[in-house]
Amino acid sequence: MKTTLNREQTIDLLRKHGVNLTQPRVDIACVLFSRMEHLSADQILGMVNETSSSASKATVYNTLKLLRDSGLIREVIVDPTKVFFDPNTDPHHHLYDIVTGCLTDIPQHVLRVDGMPSLPPGMVADGMDIVVRMRPSGAAV
Repeated sequence: MKTTLNREQTIDLLRKHGVNLTQPRVDIACVLFSRMEHLSADQILGMVNETSSSASKATVYNTLKLLRDSGLIREVIVDPTKVFFDPNTDPHHHLYDIVTGCLTDIPQHVLRVDGMPSLPPGMVADGMDIVVRMRPSGAAV
């Protein structure tokens, strides 16, 4: 797992990836990289607006897309209504508690897939993301 970054380290990381620095982008990236947690866009928006100048929801989503496209974060879709942004870009998978909404990492080496479907001619696998959805055994579905 990656380590957390302070503000200066986060700014250096953004520069190394060619991200144009603006105050909202730096603030959003600092929230992500200072925690190294799976956060939703709404959580990020709330944290940014608690600690600094106001950022709009559109600014947060645009910045998250930029960070994702730059390879700095991963987008983890656990269901059509829940998307998390993960600053850990190392290969790994996830456990998702459907009752609490908690998303945790599964190291890549813990899971083994025995086989892949045939891909269309000229195509190669670019990666695989596995989300194991779980709930307490007595919880209603």
